[in-house]
Amino acid sequence: MNARSPAYGGSPLRTAVSRVSLTGLLILGACASTPPPTSSLQGAREAIANAERVEAGRYASGELAEARTKLASADTAVSEQRMPMAERLADESRVEAELASAKTADVKATAVNDEMRRSNGTLVEEMQRSSGDKP
Repeated sequence: MNARSPAYGGSPLRTAVSRVSLTGLLILGACASTPPPTSSLQGAREAIANAERVEAGRYASGELAEARTKLASADTAVSEQRMPMAERLADESRVEAELASAKTADVKATAVNDEMRRSNGTLVEEMQRSSGDKP
């Protein structure tokens, strides 16, 4: 090792330039824009489309409207280069749309169950009339 070389080899100027270059690259990397949350946005759009297919607008209109609003806000956040916020809003939109679908399924299932109870009650009455039993 010669007297002018630092412990890791190379001149002090080269070491300083390397450190400045590395620092610059780290700063540029931190400033680099985050890519848009494409999969989150697509998932929200698909969940809203599914909710519309199952008639959530009729049975869970509030949740479906909230999902649409959050998706529009996510799209705005993307255009403003606020990607973390866009991803969060897209995820919230998807969850709202899924909630709308679940509430719709619940309302429809409840209606089917109520109809089955009425039908069963009618059948029981018919059977009792046929056999001469009184209710």
